[in-house]
Amino acid sequence: MKIITVCGLGVGSSLILKMTVDSAMNQLGVKCTIEHWDMGTIKGQNCDLIVTTEGFRKNFADQENVVYIDNIVDVKETKEKLETYLKLHNLM
Repeated sequence: MKIITVCGLGVGSSLILKMTVDSAMNQLGVKCTIEHWDMGTIKGQNCDLIVTTEGFRKNFADQENVVYIDNIVDVKETKEKLETYLKLHNLM
């Protein structure tokens, strides 16, 4: 599974979110690769799942493979939302 975390510039919050997603996926026992990108670059990328913040919801309104996180350092919140998504899509 390929996951991309996204923020405005691709260097700050997306990197922090990448580390949070990595911790959450390890706790869930799901193998994946995680990359972090900016909003401009993500449009050309192929991935199974995008993880970003609520602030970017409007940018992904037409996509179903997106999980939105409120607190990018909250592993518990991230784990719960990822687990819900993965179970809903039969990925775990």
